[in-house]
Amino acid sequence: MADLTIGAHVEQNDPVAEAQARDTTLVQLFLGDPQGYQGPEIRYPGGAAALREAAQAAGVSLVVHAPYIVNVATTNNRIRIPSRKLLQQHMDAAAEIGAIGLVVHGGHVNKSDDPAKGFDNWRKAIEATDLKIPLLIENTAGGENAMARQLDRIAGVWDAVARAEGAEQVGFCLDTCHAWAGGIELGTAVAKVLGITGRIDLVHANDSRDTFDSGADRHANFGSGQLPSDEFAGIVREAGAPVVCETPGGAAEHLADFAWLREHL
Repeated sequence: MADLTIGAHVEQNDPVAEAQARDTTLVQLFLGDPQGYQGPEIRYPGGAAALREAAQAAGVSLVVHAPYIVNVATTNNRIRIPSRKLLQQHMDAAAEIGAIGLVVHGGHVNKSDDPAKGFDNWRKAIEATDLKIPLLIENTAGGENAMARQLDRIAGVWDAVARAEGAEQVGFCLDTCHAWAGGIELGTAVAKVLGITGRIDLVHANDSRDTFDSGADRHANFGSGQLPSDEFAGIVREAGAPVVCETPGGAAEHLADFAWLREHL
């Protein structure tokens, strides 16, 4: 696994410099406020074109994470409609900076809703979005009504998305902390996810501060959380996809996490 790309989620002002500080060729970033509806913002000096050129010149691949508030599954029009708009805006901005993918959380429905409505809203969202680069749906940690916490719900989303025009541009991002906190057994997670989706395009490698099936999304640096080391490394090894660490700290902490992971692989 010496050739496995391991990068990190970084501050958005100068992601190329952040990548170089971590001696990596892969970084993930937000474009603007992850909790806001106001649309993407390019904070790199010179804007989108300058960031694209700088990343290409440095050999750095960029992944964009959509805002956490995007929820295209919900039956609530006041959330779903702005979420679709926001998703398209971030898709457009991610394509402008030359990103290789846009990660988005699976979202959720209301307690009284039939999950099938959420699955179909995902299909509609894919068909309504101009997918200029791959859209990577990420499994999430908590919520009884989540669309991508449990394997059966992920299967429901995937079946619906597969029927959508544009489905070939939809991939999957497997988060290790979310799987653990969401109650997915780590030892069989990759095989089961691949059985559902046929693909894992990106791994979010995160240790967890909380216990199995806790529903809590609190990341920890590698080896300092609750994930069994062998199963944690096993997921990364089996998935064989590029890795983004979303762990606390800056370059020094991320470099320590990279080293821990390579040692355990």
